[in-house]
Amino acid sequence: MRRKNRKARKYAKGMRKDMPVAEVILWQYLRRKLMRGYAFRRQHPIGPFITDFACINANLIVEIDGGTHGEQDERDYDKRRTHYLEQQGWTVIRFENEDIYEGLPDVLDTIDRYLPE
Repeated sequence: MRRKNRKARKYAKGMRKDMPVAEVILWQYLRRKLMRGYAFRRQHPIGPFITDFACINANLIVEIDGGTHGEQDERDYDKRRTHYLEQQGWTVIRFENEDIYEGLPDVLDTIDRYLPE
């Protein structure tokens, strides 16, 4: 298990250096604790998966789906992934790239609604 965990961490570290534009935009808000002081991690490994953004204190995962998530096999994979993460006690919310580009304030409001008071 430890070997897998090290491998996932190394892979996640590499992913942080090559984030899609939509994730970079959202990260500018999440990284500065602008969401009522909650801290988020980017490209955070959880079990066999690497999440886009995770708030440990709120058990909240934020996923940004790009163009590759439109294919049926990718949607099926996302469903299995979400199911696994929810079984581990996480809440998963998803947005598409266009949501970030065209409606960032709405995305931030939605994330805020999932954070505990």
